[in-house]
Amino acid sequence: MTGTARSHFPSRPAARLAGLTDRAGWLADHFTPRTTAERALDLILGLALLILTAPAVAVAALALAARRTPGGAWDRRPRTGLGGRVFELRTLRTRSFRLDVLSRLPHVVRGELALVGPAPLPPGDPRAAGPGARKWRQEMRPGLTGLAQVRARSGMPWDDPALLDQHYAEHHGVVLNLAILAEAARDPLRTRLRKARRTKARLSDADHRRPGYSAVE
Repeated sequence: MTGTARSHFPSRPAARLAGLTDRAGWLADHFTPRTTAERALDLILGLALLILTAPAVAVAALALAARRTPGGAWDRRPRTGLGGRVFELRTLRTRSFRLDVLSRLPHVVRGELALVGPAPLPPGDPRAAGPGARKWRQEMRPGLTGLAQVRARSGMPWDDPALLDQHYAEHHGVVLNLAILAEAARDPLRTRLRKARRTKARLSDADHRRPGYSAVE
């Protein structure tokens, strides 16, 4: 890790997540070129996820079409990909069960997106024009999720997306990608479990109140 990147990573979870490449990432890089290994992971895992989630995405798309959602079931926006090539990113207009993210899996299989990478930016976005960002953004596919997206949910003020994207660009690899994917999958589950526990606690509290119970008592 460079001195600049190290000084911007006081967050222990972020440092532990990124530090996986220092301990085990060299194994994958030693036997297989890093970009080849990452693309193989995208194809294998991306295709498997696409097959598993396609029925749910299709049902959601039909439901949105029947509801006549403004703009249609799909959101279409230009994004800049590998080598500066512009492609049309199609996203389902729903947040339920993360189907909006999963609906982008065809882009992963086609090679326009990676499973893990920096957020896809629109053409001409100033975040891609900086002296440090221009080169690595040209050399990397944008991602379905990424270090910046995962750490953004932590609420930590020092988890700046631009710095996290740059750190990922310097240290990306199969091991770090798997860690980020695991974190991305775990966060929604944690949120749902917390909501379920709060709901259960409220119901349990209500069930055990004496008749005529009031907040004053």
